[in-house]
Amino acid sequence: MNDFENKKQDLLDLHEFDEEALKKESEELLEMRMLTGENAEFTRTPGGFIALKTKDKEYSRVGVYLTFPLTNAEEYISIREADEKAKEIGIIEKLSQLPKEQQEMLQEQIKLRYFRPVITKVLDVKDEYGYAYWNVITSFGACRFTTQMSGDAVIHLSDSRLLVTDIDGNRYEIPDFYQLGVMERKKLDLFI
Repeated sequence: MNDFENKKQDLLDLHEFDEEALKKESEELLEMRMLTGENAEFTRTPGGFIALKTKDKEYSRVGVYLTFPLTNAEEYISIREADEKAKEIGIIEKLSQLPKEQQEMLQEQIKLRYFRPVITKVLDVKDEYGYAYWNVITSFGACRFTTQMSGDAVIHLSDSRLLVTDIDGNRYEIPDFYQLGVMERKKLDLFI
């Protein structure tokens, strides 16, 4: 074989290897693994993160993601590798199926990832130059934030439940618009 044929064969071998690796990775992605108290153990790391030990592998750090973050924080929780790809390791069908201590650890991680203060009082909302400047009281205290006046800053999750997203991507919830006072609702008329 000459040099050209050797390089060509090397490329073909490389292509076949990559194709097999891609096929294997695709199969792994399509396989849904359910994590339960019997096949998975979650522990806290010294740095305050979550580690996972399964029958097949140990993960020194994992990410906890809600499949339905706005409607269901207790079921179908995705556990993923903590790297930039965030490859899914498995799904917890119901958080209540895990031991209490592990449930609490995972709930802490969920609260950190999905930090969403509840707006309990609207003090003021001012519209200037295409932005709305909010002054509110939340479940975590007084807060000021800015939203764009575009249609996607305030989203209706139901007839009365609203999700407000500020320009930094932080989310705030108004669980029941009609529980706010008349003057507070009037301040929000521009957005509703």
